[in-house]
This record gives sequence, structure tokens and C-alpha cells, in this order.
Amino acid sequence: MTDIPPDHPRYFSLMTRHRIVSGVEKGITSQEGLIAQGRGEAFDYLIGEETLPSAHAAEYAASAMILLAKRRIISVNGNAAALVPAELVQLSEITGAPLEVNLFYRTEERVLKIIKHLQAHGAGQVLGAQPDAAIPGLTSKRSNVCHSGIYLAYVVFVPMEDGDRCEALVGMGKQVIAVDLNPLSRTAQQATISIVDNVVRAVPNMVEMVRELKSRDEGYLQGVVMDFDNKKGLADAMDSII
Repeated sequence: MTDIPPDHPRYFSLMTRHRIVSGVEKGITSQEGLIAQGRGEAFDYLIGEETLPSAHAAEYAASAMILLAKRRIISVNGNAAALVPAELVQLSEITGAPLEVNLFYRTEERVLKIIKHLQAHGAGQVLGAQPDAAIPGLTSKRSNVCHSGIYLAYVVFVPMEDGDRCEALVGMGKQVIAVDLNPLSRTAQQATISIVDNVVRAVPNMVEMVRELKSRDEGYLQGVVMDFDNKKGLADAMDSII
């Protein structure tokens, strides 16, 4: 896979697949994550494998929302860790939002491997190894969270889809930012801000946006968030797919 020439028409897509496969081999990504990746890639084809204007607007509003939050957290699963580890670390550093590993197919071994993987890409402390709180209404292992992290956060950034937890977090009164290539998914429909984009584009975009927005005052950031219409963003994404 790594011998694919950069001028191959499917180079970036194939390299993304390689990262997920490598993640499985390292014990970071679950085998079920391969299915999730394939599903997302199918939707990426439909939007032209580019960041739509509606997604760009969502990423900008999400960046402003993260900066405004007094307590923010970046939730990391196996796919996100395999695809954009360095970018997640960058986003964490420039926003002050801690990273917390949270998994549906959770094992302690996998959590520790993901934490070490993120630290190998520059992360300092990463939460998730010792969850001491539970998300109400969830019975899966994804309910296990850190009290000082996801449980107390006002804004939760979820770089990959996870419909049941997204709904539960919103039910707790949190603002949830989700990246999901399927605008019809429960995640996209329930999130406060839904980014219909590939995570390999969305997170780097947000890193650059946050850098620009950090120089803006609070009033400007509040205006960006207030002006964003999530329902319109989802409708625009659907129009693009159609």
C-alpha cells in the first residue's frame, strides 16, 4: 500500500484505508472500524471528496464554539486515532481542550495503546484510562467517561460518528460537535453542530481556523456561533449529495 505512487488518482483514499488497516494491526482500531470507514468513504464519494461550503461553515462555527467553551473536550476513538493523531494533538494544544479516549468496543489494552499512540504524536496527558463517571442512559462501554473530562465538559468534539452517545450527551445539556459524512445519521441529526466532511480534512481545517479565530474577540466568536444554522447545513449537504 505504501508503494502507491502519489500521482495515482485514488492515492489519498488508498492511503487513508492503509492508515485504518495499520490501526487494526497495531490494536488501535477495531475490525468493526473497517466497516465504518467503508461506509464513510461511500458518502465521501457522493460529496466529491472535498470540503463542501456547508462543511466549511460548520467547521468555522465549531472552532468558534470550542474556543468559547470554558470546559471543552476532544473525544477520540480508534478510527480518529489512526487517521488524524497528530492533527488531534495540535487541535488539543491550541484550544486547550484535553483528549479523552472513549470506545464502544472498549478494552483496557486498546485504550492504553491509543493513549500511547497519541503521545507518540506529541500529546501530553490523555484521559480515558481510568473512567470514574458514567453517561446517563447508555448501557454500552462508551458510557464510561472521566468526570473531569467528557462528563463535566460543556462542549464535546466527537471527530467520528457515534449516534447513541451523541444523543445522550445532548440530553445532558452539552453542545456536541460531530464529524459525520452521513447527514442522515443519528449523530448528524442530534449534534449541535454537524460537520459533513471527512475527518482527514475536517480536523486540519479546524486547526487552521482556530489559529485564526484566537485573535478575534468573544463577541465575534459568539456571532459566528449564533449565525450558524445546523439544519440548513445538513440540508445543503443533502442537496450536494443529490
